[in-house]
Amino acid sequence: MKKTLLISLFFFVVSWCGAQVLPRYGADTTAREPLPAKWRVVWQLETENGGMIHNNKQVREDLNDIYYNGINLKVGWQTERGGDLYHQRYHYPIYGIGFYASTFRKKEIGTPTALYGFVAIPIAPGRFRRWDFNYRISLGMASNFVPFDEVNNPNNILLGSHRTVFIDLGAQANYRLGKRFQLGTGLAFHHFSNGSIKLPNKGINLIPLTFALTYHPGRRQPDFSKNADAPKENDIAHHLHYSFGIKQFTPGGRRYFKSTVGFYGSRSFGYKWRLGLGGDLFYSDSGRYPAVAGDSKGKFNTLFSGGPAFYIDHVLTKQLYLNGNVGLYLNRHAFNGEVSPVFLRIGVRYKIFRKYYTGVSIKAHMGKADFVEWTLGRTWLRKAK
Repeated sequence: MKKTLLISLFFFVVSWCGAQVLPRYGADTTAREPLPAKWRVVWQLETENGGMIHNNKQVREDLNDIYYNGINLKVGWQTERGGDLYHQRYHYPIYGIGFYASTFRKKEIGTPTALYGFVAIPIAPGRFRRWDFNYRISLGMASNFVPFDEVNNPNNILLGSHRTVFIDLGAQANYRLGKRFQLGTGLAFHHFSNGSIKLPNKGINLIPLTFALTYHPGRRQPDFSKNADAPKENDIAHHLHYSFGIKQFTPGGRRYFKSTVGFYGSRSFGYKWRLGLGGDLFYSDSGRYPAVAGDSKGKFNTLFSGGPAFYIDHVLTKQLYLNGNVGLYLNRHAFNGEVSPVFLRIGVRYKIFRKYYTGVSIKAHMGKADFVEWTLGRTWLRKAK
């Protein structure tokens, strides 16, 4: 099960209010020569413990005694003055990669590991002498699950694949011990899902409490001084994208090709947000087969679905942004997994050229994943009047 609403709610709460960040209290904000990359490295070792969010009654009954332990090793690079102006707008965050390992003490689930990228963003930096606060967003790939198998592993009713998407959202408070060390504690949300590429896909959702030790080997603070930021000249954009993926309807059954064509118009609201409207047209190859579509197979109305949608971007850098949609079907089919009149999307996109972008997202129906979308798109920009 895809807890898309929970992920979206958590994300917007922390965005409006983590991961490691360097202390800022009393930092020298005088502009100076940038630090070499090797002195902007930040290391963090983090342990976490907690329980699982039970998706339904069957999961609660079969796996109620699960207690989870995990560990993260992260290496990040502290941004400073002189790079992307979005670094300044987000109080100079840390970007990095992390390795995750965990155990559920259940051999039928496995001992998953993950490799991921993350951004750790300070919250109101420099207000306290020894305390600093931040939130983080992480995305990567997990593996080493023991998937469902009717004969060999029938008790894993959560996941049908060895590998899944790994999504992590967290908030953290850090206490400075000295110039190079910090102790931290926080709360996180983890989600594992394969996007219905292979069933079952009830997914795994965790809320662990975290404890961390952070080490910064730098000889001095990075340059956290800020340039005057010009007011944003708002613009109008039109976005055209094509996405594709695959979906399985029954465990061990055939996998079907799915695709999306979307067109949206949006307006910038400051540097960090874009809002707009548009719509998506979805194609599902399952509509060609009588075993799925019945007597309606092959008809245009069976192969295609879609409807209008609300559009939102949260811009992190000049090239990287988070994208979301909330849409309403005008035409949908329950046999195709479109079990709700509302469809959702959450994902990440990256500008590969000035006008073109690529990305990955999960389309879902409330708490249930539809499929993973691999996306290519183009944007047309003009100034707002």
